[in-house]
Amino acid sequence: MNFTSLGLSDALLRAIAEQGYSEPTPIQQQAIPAVLAGEDIMAAAQTGTGKTAGFVLPVLQRLSAAPQTGRRRIRVLVLTPTRELAAQVGESVRAYGRYLPLKSTVIFGGVGINPQIDQLRRGVDILVATPGRLLDHAGQGTLDLSGLQFLVLDEADRMLDMGFIHDIRRVLALLPAKRQNLLFSATFSADIKALAEGLLNKPRMIAVARSNAASEQVEQVVYRVDRERKRELLAHLIAAGNWQQVLVFTRTKHGANRLAQQLERDGIGAAAIHGNKSQSARTRALADFKAGQVRVLVATDIAARGLDIEQLPHVVNYELPNVPEDYVHRIGRTGRAGNQGEALSLVCVDEHKLLRDIERLLKGPIPLRAVAGYEPDPSIAPEPIPDGRSARGGQGRRGGQGQQREASSGRGGRPAGRGAARPRKAMA
Repeated sequence: MNFTSLGLSDALLRAIAEQGYSEPTPIQQQAIPAVLAGEDIMAAAQTGTGKTAGFVLPVLQRLSAAPQTGRRRIRVLVLTPTRELAAQVGESVRAYGRYLPLKSTVIFGGVGINPQIDQLRRGVDILVATPGRLLDHAGQGTLDLSGLQFLVLDEADRMLDMGFIHDIRRVLALLPAKRQNLLFSATFSADIKALAEGLLNKPRMIAVARSNAASEQVEQVVYRVDRERKRELLAHLIAAGNWQQVLVFTRTKHGANRLAQQLERDGIGAAAIHGNKSQSARTRALADFKAGQVRVLVATDIAARGLDIEQLPHVVNYELPNVPEDYVHRIGRTGRAGNQGEALSLVCVDEHKLLRDIERLLKGPIPLRAVAGYEPDPSIAPEPIPDGRSARGGQGRRGGQGQQREASSGRGGRPAGRGAARPRKAMA
């Protein structure tokens, strides 16, 4: 199958070809015809499978087939959980819509609101937003959603994980009842199904991979090591393998800063990216990492789905996540677009239960690998790890409102910044 057979316009086919794509991915093959047919959809797909283009392309087609007359009104709203993802979706809209007479903009917190107000006043067809900043604009009366025709919830499971359910409900109350709804999620959890029941109208169910499945393009391995020797082992692996680009995940912002500083002292160029970094610092760290000026980017889970780094070869779980699904999202940063990737986890005695939870989710063990001289000391007793599962009233995720503000609105904490990522070989 090729894109021509999906019924897309010549303008879209030209833009797709210029991005270097010729064949749609499985999620695109199913989602594009359904959206063109006017159906609500509930789609589950692994990260990196091209689901962004699965909604961007048909929505662009539908809008261009019915041009607006008079004042330009917002007809499409795409809600995303993080600023990085909003920027990425916005770039996809611009790339694929470059030959169409449509206007789009991206709004998120942590940056000045006045330029966004100016853009909205000039009129846009497609608005990509994080929930917090969208509600900021709604509160100030600077946007009109009464003409909305399409609502897209992108990474819906992540939005629920981060405590956005109340914000989502507030946004839904601003929208006209008659609209087409597109929900994209990495998983069909019970929470997602409950959200879909109140949102979607006889949706087409689309699933192109087993829920919570890790990509087969990613080689996974576990190194057991004492908690106090993790940084030493990480530095050894980077040097021994001559790794030039590695994304490392920690649980906390403080831990990300500390590890990046320690690696710098080890002579390994590193930078940290998380919600307490200003937008300029966060953008600069991403740019330096992509350009090869730093070898290691240390990130918290806030970046697990927002970062889009072409052909990233290595991901390291310096600390296992409290939520097993976040493991899949973390390692999904590598092994994209048909490329091979490697995901390593440094597991200390404190994290054995977290590892068992992850392996239960994956329905199988992750292979163990040892490095001589770094074997764990069996006499070291485990120490408790804060369990985020009960942090939000039993909703099963960690982070809650603190992460919500960090990720989206800019109304609490310091801005999370934006990691603009250009379109990559796998369709965004």
